[in-house]
Amino acid sequence: MRSETVPNTDVDERKNAIRRQVWNLLDRESAVIGGSSHGRIPNFVGADSAADQLATMPVWHDASVIKAVPDKAQLPARARALREGKTVYMAVPKLAAQHPFYLLDPTELTVSAEKAASSHTAAEVARTVGVDELRPVDLIICGSVAVNRKGVRLGKGAGYSDIEVALLAEAGLIGPHTTIVTTVHPLQVIDSDIPETKHDFSVDFIVTTEEVIACQPPRRPTGLIWEDLAPEQLSAIPVLQDMHGRS
Repeated sequence: MRSETVPNTDVDERKNAIRRQVWNLLDRESAVIGGSSHGRIPNFVGADSAADQLATMPVWHDASVIKAVPDKAQLPARARALREGKTVYMAVPKLAAQHPFYLLDPTELTVSAEKAASSHTAAEVARTVGVDELRPVDLIICGSVAVNRKGVRLGKGAGYSDIEVALLAEAGLIGPHTTIVTTVHPLQVIDSDIPETKHDFSVDFIVTTEEVIACQPPRRPTGLIWEDLAPEQLSAIPVLQDMHGRS
């Protein structure tokens, strides 16, 4: 049975303790590319193998529209999706644009799929679109710092992935049958409980370099939970300002 969600009091420190443990472990085992993993979604060794593993799954074959995070660890999955003719939506860094998603349309690419899938190149070659322009999403690929076998995950702590998923849910672009996966190094899969708050989402599948882990029925909000948004998030994310002003 899934552990009950817990109030926000002292949860942040419990989450941060787990993040530090996993970041330290990854660094100690030289399981990341490009220096320390601390403070970020780890660019783990074997990310390309995890993308290959993901590509064997029926949910991948059935998906024509994918929403993916812009982190380096998920670049191989984004590039593969584009090579296979799938449309990819990728969030603008920190959702800081009026139109907060890059549209990567494989029929309109002017550079290779590998280049287009990079967040830096996407900023130069991809059109940005608002939530009202998105097509319904079949598959969400998220990054994680840690995840347990129940599907409860931790990002790096900024909350952007939670907001992105909530935006899609609020707009009716995802629902209970939309699949969410995370690609991670095996060392990022932990056995301990991870505290959850009501704005957190969990994943259907964990894909590592070694295995695919099917999780228990996922937990996901049906939309934005305004009281959980920090003032600095509201002030920094234009789409939230617009929506909040209309509510």
